Formats: sequence, structure tokens, C-alpha cells
Amino acid sequence: MSFVAQFAIEFLSTRYAYVTVVLLLAIGLYMMIASPNLVKKVIGLNLFQSAIFLFFIAMAYVDGGSVPVVPSDGGAVGEYASPLPQVIVLTAIVVGVSLTAVALALIVRLYAAYGTLNEETIREVANE
Repeated sequence: MSFVAQFAIEFLSTRYAYVTVVLLLAIGLYMMIASPNLVKKVIGLNLFQSAIFLFFIAMAYVDGGSVPVVPSDGGAVGEYASPLPQVIVLTAIVVGVSLTAVALALIVRLYAAYGTLNEETIREVANE
């Protein structure tokens, strides 16, 4: 087995979270760009957001890290996991759910007005 193949296998087996992030990013981006259906675009946006959340959490992982609480007797030594990325992701999840709700409400209104969810058809009818 060549060095490159061994490196690739070792990289993929130890950094599976990053491989998952790239896969979700690619699928979400493809769905947003290639699909003419507005609901599928929102689903692609949610996949893209989930990949970003997973990336933040994967970057925050500290091997052997402990809870960032300083004991009352002092003398805190060692590696601590930062709670900031989890807080940012929780806030982003709330914003993402709100964005999804607004997008779906707009899609319902567009369907009521135009009778279709196809982006190109809505553009054609709106330009006439």
C-alpha cells in the first residue's frame, strides 16, 4: 500500500466528523443551487446549517478536556473544554429554526399566489 493511501485511510478514520461536515455541506449546497423546488431549497439550507453546527462542535472538542469549572479550593490545572462553541451553536439553532419557519411561511404564500413551487415558473409569471 502506498504512503498516500495509508495517509488517506488514517485521515478518514480519525477525522470522520470533518468528512461528514464536507459531505453535508456539499449535499446542502447542491440542493440549494440545483433544485428548482423552493421546499427542497429550504431543506438544503437546513442541511448546510447542520454541517456548520457540526463543524463548530467538532472544532471545540478537546481530547481529555474537563468541565470548565474552577474548584473552590483553587489550583485548577489541565485542559478545559470551552463552552463558547456550544453556546454559539445553540443560538444558531434558534436562528435557523426561525429562518426555516419564515421561509416555509413565505413558500405557503407563494404557492397560494402562484399555484406552484417551481422557482423558474414563479419568476416567469411575476415578470409578465
